[in-house]
This record gives sequence, C-alpha cells and structure tokens, in this order.
Amino acid sequence: MTDDRPRVLIRERIADPGIDLLRRRFDVDVEFDGDLAGRIGAYDALIVRSATRVTADLLGRAERLKVIGRAGVGVDNVDVDEATKRGIVVVNAPQSTIVSAAEHTIGLMLGLARSIPQAHAALKAGRWERSRFAGLELAEKTLGLVGFGRIGQQVARRARGLAMRVVVFDPYVAPERIRELGAEHARTLEGLLEEADVLSLHTTLTPETRGLIGRRELARAKDGLRIVNVARGELIDEEALLDALRSGRVAGAALDVFSAEPYSGPLLELDNVVVTPHLGASTREAQDRAGVIVAEQVAAVLEGRVASNAVNIPAVPAEELEFLGPFLPLATKLGELAFELAGANVTRLEFAHLGELADHDTRLLTVAALNGAFRGRVEEPVNLVNAPVVARERGIEVREESSRVSPDFTSLMEVTAETGEGRVVVSGTTLGGDHRPRVVGALGYEIEVELEPYMVFIENSDQPGRIGRVGTLLGEAGVNIATMAVSRNRPGGNALMALTIDNPLSPELVERIRSEPGFVEVRFIRLGD
Repeated sequence: MTDDRPRVLIRERIADPGIDLLRRRFDVDVEFDGDLAGRIGAYDALIVRSATRVTADLLGRAERLKVIGRAGVGVDNVDVDEATKRGIVVVNAPQSTIVSAAEHTIGLMLGLARSIPQAHAALKAGRWERSRFAGLELAEKTLGLVGFGRIGQQVARRARGLAMRVVVFDPYVAPERIRELGAEHARTLEGLLEEADVLSLHTTLTPETRGLIGRRELARAKDGLRIVNVARGELIDEEALLDALRSGRVAGAALDVFSAEPYSGPLLELDNVVVTPHLGASTREAQDRAGVIVAEQVAAVLEGRVASNAVNIPAVPAEELEFLGPFLPLATKLGELAFELAGANVTRLEFAHLGELADHDTRLLTVAALNGAFRGRVEEPVNLVNAPVVARERGIEVREESSRVSPDFTSLMEVTAETGEGRVVVSGTTLGGDHRPRVVGALGYEIEVELEPYMVFIENSDQPGRIGRVGTLLGEAGVNIATMAVSRNRPGGNALMALTIDNPLSPELVERIRSEPGFVEVRFIRLGD
C-alpha cells in the first residue's frame, strides 16, 4: 500500500472485474464485516450494496471520503442529503438492472395472467386441475405504467411485443417522449387506473410516492385490475391491497418487493397473489454489470472526472457528456470570472446556454459554473455536488435558461452576476480542436481572450497612448504580458483591454494603473486551475 494513492473500501460483494479495475488504480480493501465506523476515516471511497447503512453519524467520521458507490439501483440506505452537505459524491449503477427488472416484470405479468405458479404447484402436488386455472390473454389489454424511466420504457417495448396497449402516467416525462416510444399519455394517475387492465409500478420511492396506490386509488381502479410491482414495496398500501384482493376488486397481484423484507405477511396466504423474494435485479448479468459500473463511477470521481451516474449532481448520459465535457472547464472559469468581476454581495446568478448547447441537458454546466463561482470563497469545500446547496444557504438566487439563438457562435455560455449596485455579464465558448476556453464578451464589450490563471481587465477612455502606458507600467514591474485583446463600443467612448499575464499583479500596481489619467477601472483576476 502506498500513501499517495486513494484508498477504497469495498464493504459488500461486487463482481471480481470491478474489484480488479479498482485495484489497478487505487489501494483497495475488501472487508465485509468489522468496525466500519472506526475505519471509515481512512478511506477516500466506500462501495456498498443494500445491506450497509451509510448514516449521517457514519459520514461524520468519514473525513477523507470523496465518493460513495452503491452497486445497484436505489440509494435508500445512503443518507444522500448529508453526503451532499459534506461534498461527497454518491454514485450508483441504475442501468445495471434495466433488462433484468423489465424481464422480471413481464415474467410476473405472464405468470399472474395465466396462473403459472399456482398450476405448477398443483401439478407438483399431484393435482391435474386444468379447469381451475383458466387464464387471461394479455393481447389487446391495457397496461398502465406508473413511471417511465429506463425500466418503464423497456417494459413498454416488451409489452407492445405482446400486442398490449400501453398507457403511461409520469409527470416528469414530456408527453411527446411517451408518444415517441409508442405509448399513450395519461394526464392523471386516476385516469390511468380507470383504463388499466394491468398496472405496473416503475417509480422511485419518495415521501410523495409512499403509499401511492392506496384505498382511494384502488376504489377508482377498473374492476378486475391486476397489479405488478418490481419497484418498491412501499409504493403500495399493503393493507388496502389485501382488502381489495379479498373482495375481488383487484383480481390479482404479482409482487417482487414488500414494505418490510423478508416478507412473511398475509399476502402470501392468497391464491391470487404471485410472489418472488426481490429478484428483479437478481441475474448473474445484472450483478456483474452493477459491480463494474459502480467501480468505473468511483474511479471517475477519484480521478477528477465526471461521474455520469452521480445521484446528487445532475445525471448526464454518456452521449451527453461527450458533447458537454469540453464545456465544463469553460463553465467553471466563467462562473469564477463573473463572480470576481462583480465583487462582493452577489445576490443573483443567471446562466444562459445558447446555440447548440440548448439542445442538451445543461444542468451540469450550471453546477460547474456555481462551483467556479464559490471556489475559495466559502469555508467548506465546494465541488460539483454541494455548490447549489452553498448558493441556497447564502441566499443567492440561481436562474438558468436556454435558447437556440446564439449570435456569432455555434455554442455560447453566458453568466450574469447581479449585485445591489448592478450586474456583470461575461460570455464564452470553446475554440479549436482542443476546445480552448475563451471569453468572447465581458463588461458590455465584445472581446476575445483565452481564460488563463492571471488576467487583467482595464476599462479606459478610448484615446491614443493608453495601451502603451499599460505596457510600460507592467514592464517596469517585471510583469510579462502573454496575450492582449482590445475592444470598444464606439469611437471616442470607453474601451476595454483584456490581458493574460505570466505572474500576478500586486495591489499597489493595480492602484498605480487605476490612478493614471484616462483609466476608469482596473481588475486583476486570479482564476483557479
């Protein structure tokens, strides 16, 4: 073990290829028991599955922790809010179980419709009961999906292959997207329940969705509804479901998840209930995939790259990252530049994503710009995870907008910092094959200059000799000018000089330049790496 490599603790079993990936890059300990609270302070990364509870108390001991990896879909066992406050990235492997969960949903739905488990058990017990187990054809029936994320979409595709009509309720998915995938859009959950012959749940568990299907909803549902749940047991009020099954209002249920597991309650006693012990993700392919994916995500965070599966920063698909990745350094530096130029008492930050950027999920760029704005300006460590929290705690309003209209540039990002005294606007883009970040607008002037660690912005009257005077003063102080750009809005008014320099300016030199005749304002800016 070396002292300079990040340390990773794997607390629950993951696939060997995932462990091997991490061991090639970091110091890795695989320990499934022992005093986690006593040891967590020595690690930079923690990998768990569902059994380990990552609580606020535990995180309080995790002084070095940068990332928590959950080898699976949910993060119910991780205190994400506390991790976010501490600047710890939480990653998971949501795509690892998509196929497994979708296939299990279809399997349960078919088993429920044709009473396959019950007929199997009867025949194994020596009873040939053909007439008892007459089934239901799924073709031409209506499948109602609550939730249309990755798993819900895969279920819809498979259901359409069974000639089912698919209707979706998901308030966070645009109706156009639902229709693009061959399904119909339900405006309300009640409307969905009134149409569905089979209801399948594919939404996350939140305070709003806990008990989503309760007595009221079941009373509104179509008579003879069949319910499938491979998502979260707490989405259904199990007592209400039990009564509806006993009364015949609900014809049957196929359940893979329960509010308390292992489950041994009264639902197991009903003949019209098909159950499995939380097997939605339990395929060899899904388990191996989860371990490798979470290992890749943990490695990305530890190596300073973007984790596409982070749950407490905007999640961005890999294809989006391919486009947005080069703009992240630009966003960070523009946020920092705008904040520096505005000075103290910023009350509002606005981020505009223009041109081709508007066609993409730009939330990550906004968070990167916030990261740049707060870097080095607050007591706690600031990163992509907790930058929005820092803004909210400081009463800084954050706004974001996008537009396909972009003057002069294919893609343009604009940051506005507003104070009680006015507003500062900077804009930038990337140029060249290596995507060099460049400022293309600042302080009301169109000006083009690379974003470098040491920059000077000088506003002066548009008169001969001003550029020469700046060069003389910097030369006398031993400051070398790397690049310079000059802009003016109208002849005879004011002009802006933007310089990149090789070494910092002293406060005395800044005041010396500012005191020169014809110089309006001088700002020396130090940007982070």
